[in-house]
Amino acid sequence: MPPMPPVTKALMLICTAVFCVQLLLGNFIPLDPWFALWPLDSGRFLPWQPVTYAFLHGDPLHLFFNMLGLWMFGSELERLWGHKRLLAFLLASVLTAAATQLVFTALRHSYVPTVGASGGLFGLLFAYGMLFPNRTIMPLFPPIPMKARTFVAVFGGLELLQGLLGRDGIAHFAHLGGMLGGWLMIRFWRGQAPFPSRRRR
Repeated sequence: MPPMPPVTKALMLICTAVFCVQLLLGNFIPLDPWFALWPLDSGRFLPWQPVTYAFLHGDPLHLFFNMLGLWMFGSELERLWGHKRLLAFLLASVLTAAATQLVFTALRHSYVPTVGASGGLFGLLFAYGMLFPNRTIMPLFPPIPMKARTFVAVFGGLELLQGLLGRDGIAHFAHLGGMLGGWLMIRFWRGQAPFPSRRRR
């Protein structure tokens, strides 16, 4: 295994440290009221929450799977793009996921906050499928090897279906918003529509 790139490692350590703070101090100084992503109509929304919600996690499994995905996809993309591009890409995915979730909660008149780095992770997953479409991925559930592009299509379809039909407390549309942010960021870098061409004339 090559060494883990610095930004990916730092983000994993920060998310883990924040989760430990949640466990140790949650009863005394809860972080969710200040840093989770609260719906606009809840009276608790604050301007920094579209970023800070990504560093909070609901339980150990939530943290584990997000950090596993960050390691799997973030490490390779950071080695390809470099530190600055990875951070810009993650920020775009996290912000687009937050915007999508805010629209969804407003339409549903929900007052439940959102936490987790899943929006950024789904952006990374989408980018990995675009840049390495023929790489083989072995997901944990189900343990069936598939090409990266197939993996992305299957997960995207499942998220859309669960978002439309389910009430499981998971922010499925935020995940799709993260994928949208990743798609838009890649098209921006390439100078493709809906962004103006970046080629010199």
